[in-house]
Amino acid sequence: MEQSIRTQPPGPRRRPPTGAAAAAVPGPGRAPETAGAPSGPAPGSRPRPSAGPSAARPAAPRPRLRLPLRGRGDEPLYGRRRTGRPTRLTAIGTGLVAVLATLAVAGVDRLLFDGLGWLFGLGYLVVCFQLAVRVRYADLLAAPISGPIAFALALLLLEPVGSPGVTAQVVSLATGLALRAGWLFSGTGLAALIVLARFVAQRRIQRSR
Repeated sequence: MEQSIRTQPPGPRRRPPTGAAAAAVPGPGRAPETAGAPSGPAPGSRPRPSAGPSAARPAAPRPRLRLPLRGRGDEPLYGRRRTGRPTRLTAIGTGLVAVLATLAVAGVDRLLFDGLGWLFGLGYLVVCFQLAVRVRYADLLAAPISGPIAFALALLLLEPVGSPGVTAQVVSLATGLALRAGWLFSGTGLAALIVLARFVAQRRIQRSR
């Protein structure tokens, strides 16, 4: 008994609260509540979203679809690069272009002047020049060969013939070639010179490399 009295601190003893006093005094881990207030959120009120790190970030812009449609210099155009070189013709393409272009010029001359005259000759020169310039390097010989064939075919189809028959056709073709030999040799020679110049220039480029 004496030991228990000695261990107690001096002063009046504190008694535990009872009844209404215990309800009014909040505990250490609870917040004071008002009498009659509901414990949950008020009806009709919306909870505010918590401002976290995801809400503070701005929305990322959507990537734009870029098409390879450009038209400056060597920039890509539909996946390819534009170059300043003209389109090259193959051997078959050269023969086809020579026949079609020569027949077109001959048809215009026949329609306007009722025959094949100087317009047909000038057109043949232009056709031979274009063939020699646009044919590719591997088919250079196609240009001076396709020109005379197209010239003879135009005379055979569009040259007026006096009498029907195969013999008359052959005589008319020979006569037309003889009368227009100047245009024929001029166009063929022009094509041959351009082809020879291209061949020599390409050989020099290959040797310099």
